[in-house]
Amino acid sequence: MADRESMQVDVVVVGAGPAGLSAAIRLKQNALKSGNDVSIVVLEKAAEIGGHILSGAVIDPVGLNELVPDWQQKGAPLATQVTSDRFRYFTSSRAFDFPTPLLPKLFSNHGCYIASLGDLCRWLGDEAEALGVDVFPGFAATELLVDDMNVVKGVVTGDMGRDRNGEETSGFTPGMELHARYTLIAEGARGSLAKKAIARYRLDREADPQKFGLGIKEIWQVAPENHREGHVEHILGWPLDDATGGGGFVYHAAGNQVIVGHVTHLNYTNPHLSPFDEFQRFKTHPEMRKLLEGGQRIAFGARAMTSGGWQSVPELAFPGGALIGCSAGFMNLPRIKGSHTAILSGMRTADLFSAALLDGRGNDVIEDAKNKVLAGALHDELHPVRNAKPLLSSFGTIAGTVLTGIDLWLQQLLKFSPFGTMHHKHADNDTLHLARNSTEILYPKPDGVLTFDRASSVYLANIGHDENQPVHLKLADASVPIRHNLPQYDEPARFYCPAGVYEVVKDASGMPSFRINAANCVHCKTCDIKDPAQNITWTPPEGGSGPNYRGM
Repeated sequence: MADRESMQVDVVVVGAGPAGLSAAIRLKQNALKSGNDVSIVVLEKAAEIGGHILSGAVIDPVGLNELVPDWQQKGAPLATQVTSDRFRYFTSSRAFDFPTPLLPKLFSNHGCYIASLGDLCRWLGDEAEALGVDVFPGFAATELLVDDMNVVKGVVTGDMGRDRNGEETSGFTPGMELHARYTLIAEGARGSLAKKAIARYRLDREADPQKFGLGIKEIWQVAPENHREGHVEHILGWPLDDATGGGGFVYHAAGNQVIVGHVTHLNYTNPHLSPFDEFQRFKTHPEMRKLLEGGQRIAFGARAMTSGGWQSVPELAFPGGALIGCSAGFMNLPRIKGSHTAILSGMRTADLFSAALLDGRGNDVIEDAKNKVLAGALHDELHPVRNAKPLLSSFGTIAGTVLTGIDLWLQQLLKFSPFGTMHHKHADNDTLHLARNSTEILYPKPDGVLTFDRASSVYLANIGHDENQPVHLKLADASVPIRHNLPQYDEPARFYCPAGVYEVVKDASGMPSFRINAANCVHCKTCDIKDPAQNITWTPPEGGSGPNYRGM
């Protein structure tokens, strides 16, 4: 194999999402103030900045206000302010509104914006480059560079031009080594390098298991009479049963566009449940049907999100770097918001590393980083909502929501929680019941008007993926899906994957086999999270592969 080229920088940031770009911008801002020359590289696996970014998104500008105070004058893509809120509960045929006066004030979206987080990241990328940050899309960081002293010294980008068997083709280009004084991992939920760093340095040794949800989103062009620009709705209940966490959202963006989405918490128990099909069912509710009637679906995407909250945040710093954003898990579950906390975490972490760089340090551990990052605004954001997810998991949607409301009101008024700090007992891969003890779910066939199949949905994700490249979804044991998961759990990968990546197919004799359609992958990471045997590891494919979201 050809020798790798190498590059020396002060800081390498893995991931050009809100956390990574905010950290890079803050590092440069601090360097300019101190007169310290700091070289920063941001690596992004998508073909372009924002291409893999997917969020609701109703964005709280609190982080942006601090990072770029004149963002409005600079033309940041936040234009549609929230004008009205509605919180609802669906039965199969009816909708009930939660009385707004009964809701704690954190549920108010006043001052927030309906926007594309991908577009915001593109804008942040431009801001970073204007400050002198080198932003490289199309480069996937696949390995941590770790020395003999167990210190992270940078990252390696993935090879390009290998065939399906891993052999070099005529277009082969080896990956590059980026040597850095510090490495910041900002890959989003269930990032591959973050997963390795957490395991290597046991960063989660005092944290609860991280919890996740799978968010699936569509953008619709709706009839003008059905559109209310700036209106926001969050919905609990049907089609999920009371024991299954999650809910829907409807955001009325500009230009008669409506963002429709649904989140399924991945601690569900029935192996036959399909989050994709639950979302399709959600759209058949009379209220949703009325909204979308006469409209056209124009975009689709899916992404896992963290939901463990305060008690699931691991230690952030490791020798030579740190986790930031949803790589660590700063999602505020009741608000269904994480972009502003990602920005804040990137900024707070950057401040710590700026001070270390100014002192001439490098490749060491930033002591007490977690407590320092989680102080102030992030504490005030995440600590009061810490019991929301445990209450929902323990008591179900209806009772859990009522108890969460009581808990949040008491903390708002008295700074007191009767529950103390509740804990997550199980990782999401440990919650499935056996198939024989679970009810099979028969989902209706899609009508192609309101509801759709996976194939037509994946088409709208604009996936670019060379099918001849090595399969990036790695099985630790190729026999497990058929030998273990199929008889025990009816092989749930074919149900939980929203993109049709996994199939169980039978040959002429009726013998089953497990098929991986890696080119369908939208990088949601659900398989890495939910596989009951933890046999699937998601790794980055060639840089530039995967979805190319626009306006998501």
